[in-house]
Amino acid sequence: MPHILENLDKSFYMTVLDALNDGVYFVNRKRRVLYWNKGAERLSGFTAEDVLGKSCADHTLNHVDDEGNCLCLQGCPLAACMRDGQSREVDVYMHHKAGHRIPVSIRSFPIRNEVGKITGSVEVFKDNSQHLTMVSEFESLQQEVVTDPLTGVGNRRFADISLDRLQVMQSREYKPYGVIVADIDNFKSINDTWGHGVGDRVIVAIAKTMAAILRPSDIVCRLGGDEFLILLPNASPRGLEIVGNRLDLLIKESWMDLEGEMLSFSVSIGAALSDMGKSAEAVVEQADKQLYLSKAEGRGCFHLDGKKLNASR
Repeated sequence: MPHILENLDKSFYMTVLDALNDGVYFVNRKRRVLYWNKGAERLSGFTAEDVLGKSCADHTLNHVDDEGNCLCLQGCPLAACMRDGQSREVDVYMHHKAGHRIPVSIRSFPIRNEVGKITGSVEVFKDNSQHLTMVSEFESLQQEVVTDPLTGVGNRRFADISLDRLQVMQSREYKPYGVIVADIDNFKSINDTWGHGVGDRVIVAIAKTMAAILRPSDIVCRLGGDEFLILLPNASPRGLEIVGNRLDLLIKESWMDLEGEMLSFSVSIGAALSDMGKSAEAVVEQADKQLYLSKAEGRGCFHLDGKKLNASR
């Protein structure tokens, strides 16, 4: 049994820790995973066999913050609490084995031996998803009519319903809304190289990442193929910039393990803010023009008001 677990009764952590809904794992000073509970398997998709003995940064969880920074390379909470003996709490985006990002709240604690020396660390993480809040029009219809069957996000019909609702709200309450359009980069090449089954998995991973990192009031819709529409009620130019950059960075920091080969993916993004003088169709058209700018500048980037707001990684 690994040294840091010597003082723990095996039956205790096998029964009690495995019964928790939260993910729990232990690492040694080299951040090698020594224990991985059933909650960690359920939340991450990685089994104990996938991760035991490996570094927590070895293409498993790879926590990323809101700015797209990989904490396993710099700012790892486990490493920090082993350095100073202080616990940590932070909200991050965890990489799921299926390829998408999910928001989790993590707590890290140092583990000490009988003489007080730090011998490792334990991390506890739980799902921190903010589920899509369905508007009243959605509740009045059969879910399958307005849901994309592949991804579970809204379909084109739901996009049209939601746009009409936001346009009415703007005229009544003078609240602008934001429109973001996104296309998966080089999607035909993914299908040609890996097949349509993998292509579908990429679409699902990106849709789940989008839904996970937005506010409950925001709406994600798949328009068909590799096209997505995101609607942000009560938006601002700064809010659009933050969301567009976050989508760009976090999708780029995701990947899919295909029999040992890593498939990375990205999206090209365009955004526009509504105003009282524009129809919903004109706002979407303006966002589309920004998307074309992103494609023209090499894809994998984000444009708003004719400006490229972040550099490709």
